[in-house]
Amino acid sequence: MTAPARNTSRRIPGLDGLRGICILAVLFGHLSGTRDFPIGAAAAHVWSIGSLALLVFFVLSGFLISLMVLEERERTGQVRLGRFYFRRTVRMAPPYFALVLGLAVMNTLGWIRLNPGDLSHAATYTSNYYPQRSWFVGHTWSASVQEQFYLLWPAVLVLFGTRRAAIIAALTVVLIPAIRLAEWEIWRWEPVGHRFETIADSMAAGCVLACIRPQLHKIPAYLSLLRAPWFFLLPVLALAANMMHDHPRAEFAVGVSVIVICVTLTLDWIMTFPDGRVGRVLNWAPLRAIGLVSYSLYLWQQPFLNRESPAFYARFPVNVLFAFGAGLAAFYLVEQPTLNLRKHLDAKRKNAKPPVPAEAVALMEALPQRARATATAGRLRHDPDSLDYSGAPRDRPHRRVCRRPSAGDDRARRSTARTSSRGYDVASECRRAEGVL
Repeated sequence: MTAPARNTSRRIPGLDGLRGICILAVLFGHLSGTRDFPIGAAAAHVWSIGSLALLVFFVLSGFLISLMVLEERERTGQVRLGRFYFRRTVRMAPPYFALVLGLAVMNTLGWIRLNPGDLSHAATYTSNYYPQRSWFVGHTWSASVQEQFYLLWPAVLVLFGTRRAAIIAALTVVLIPAIRLAEWEIWRWEPVGHRFETIADSMAAGCVLACIRPQLHKIPAYLSLLRAPWFFLLPVLALAANMMHDHPRAEFAVGVSVIVICVTLTLDWIMTFPDGRVGRVLNWAPLRAIGLVSYSLYLWQQPFLNRESPAFYARFPVNVLFAFGAGLAAFYLVEQPTLNLRKHLDAKRKNAKPPVPAEAVALMEALPQRARATATAGRLRHDPDSLDYSGAPRDRPHRRVCRRPSAGDDRARRSTARTSSRGYDVASECRRAEGVL
């Protein structure tokens, strides 16, 4: 096995391919049982890999969102929650509401039949608390869970700090199984596993990994676990735990937690060893391409992969073509333009001129008009005998504050390297102040 790799690119190797595998698993789960598909719904239900894939998506979301917040704080020293929420909205909302609008139009035209509360709950990201939803918006529960998480977790991370937030996330992983079991056994609330408080542990596990991963990788025992030849048994264990879905008590109390922990460790393994055989598979170009369009594909596959629909577009293999066609159209017509818009706004913000230091502004205001003209032309040289370090001229009013060094003028050459006792180079500050003159 190769040594742990450190990623320096914007996208983390392997994760797009992992998304590709997960969306294919979801498509397979929904495709089973549709007309003319060779595998029936009962056979696919045994493995229920679509549900497992959604848990992987949730862990991945928790990790990546936490990483974004932590990197912004490390880079800028602060996290602007308003800008974070705006970026998330630009990223997630347009493709989602394009689906909601499309379903509303199809329902109006009589092509599909929605339940009375489908659109209102989908539009408000509360489908996970609406068990009566129809098949066409049935998958929006996962988008609702993610939006509820995006609203809460970044604020927790900013308000409590990395260490306390990691403790809160870890406690969430520990306590959620008891909440799941209580809602199933005592309160009889439905749908358990879709409501935010019964599935948040999957995203919280990814949050914990993002917060403590640098510390974990300094622990020799943990690195030995990742390098162990039997590590492949953890994904196998996750698959086995996923087969508890016909035993709700065992699934809610133990099964989901086992899956979440195994998936989190496997995610770290994928990022730590991206150049091995598994990494080469996950970085295979077609798989990565499917992962890139996974969000739009997930949103739009639902109307076509419908076991109960007699429509021709719900029949295999036509339904697969329609699902991929609608997903790709949504990606290129809605998702990609909004991503480009967000990149444009980010670039515009980054290219904005930084504010000029107050010391430089005060300095330029104190300079004579002739010196300002020289500064604007970019030919300033500081004469330390003519200016004190508060920016005020000394008692020699006819002495030039800024001067062009003549050939062989040793004093001028020495003065360009001298800095003030306040820690900044006056000439440099003059040049930085050019934009305000």
